[in-house]
Amino acid sequence: MNTQALRTNFLVQDLMRDNAIALVYSHYDRVIVGGTKPGTQPITLPNEPELRASYFLERRELGVINVGGRGQVVADGQTYVLNKLDCLYIGKGVQSVSFASTDPQQPACFYLLSASAHQAYPTTLLKKEEAARSSMGSQETANQRTIYKYIHAEGIQSAQLVMGLTILEKGSVWNTMPAHTHTRRMEAYFYFDIPDSQRVFHLMGEPQQTRHIVVNNHEAIISPPWSIHSGCGTSSYGFIWGMAGENYTYTDMDAVSLNELL
Repeated sequence: MNTQALRTNFLVQDLMRDNAIALVYSHYDRVIVGGTKPGTQPITLPNEPELRASYFLERRELGVINVGGRGQVVADGQTYVLNKLDCLYIGKGVQSVSFASTDPQQPACFYLLSASAHQAYPTTLLKKEEAARSSMGSQETANQRTIYKYIHAEGIQSAQLVMGLTILEKGSVWNTMPAHTHTRRMEAYFYFDIPDSQRVFHLMGEPQQTRHIVVNNHEAIISPPWSIHSGCGTSSYGFIWGMAGENYTYTDMDAVSLNELL
């Protein structure tokens, strides 16, 4: 694939649309990547006809992380308040979901990741301060970062969705390096807090056939199970990672050492 083919097949752009919702369906483990930036009016999660469902979450679950101003999510009449980097899991069977900004002048930006679900789990809000976290990397290798785990086996319970985020320290630019693959599940990366004049070079492909895609703020990469997923930015930034597939275990991955990459 050339540059344009890579971008056409794996890059998701224009996710945070003012007063609208964007949804992209991937055939990799039937994941849906989405986003919404509500203004003065709430935005309702639609029931897309392609799902052939009575409502969006009839056979699905949904993870929501806010990367903007304070906002609210209403799920079947229950209101959940999300500050920046808070996470809400909405389980299978919830029929009505809407998104709103507390202050339209500082709108919420809700990143959405949905996977098919075989079992219903309760809708659960987890604040950033309550999430399991771990520090990785070092200043010497320019990858000092904090990982926040939200939806996983020891956190918010789900049918198959695994979700969290990583924040790089100032001066650090590399994420998820050394790289890895996990052929039992796909992964999606959503990049945020990239300054306007900066970019992230997302690395993907088989370990001996690597490629890159230049990524802007609020853009996502759909990463196939056979692909590495890593990136290097021209400044520090954050990214949300989310997985779905056969294996639910966060640590199930096949490491690829640096001397194996080509």
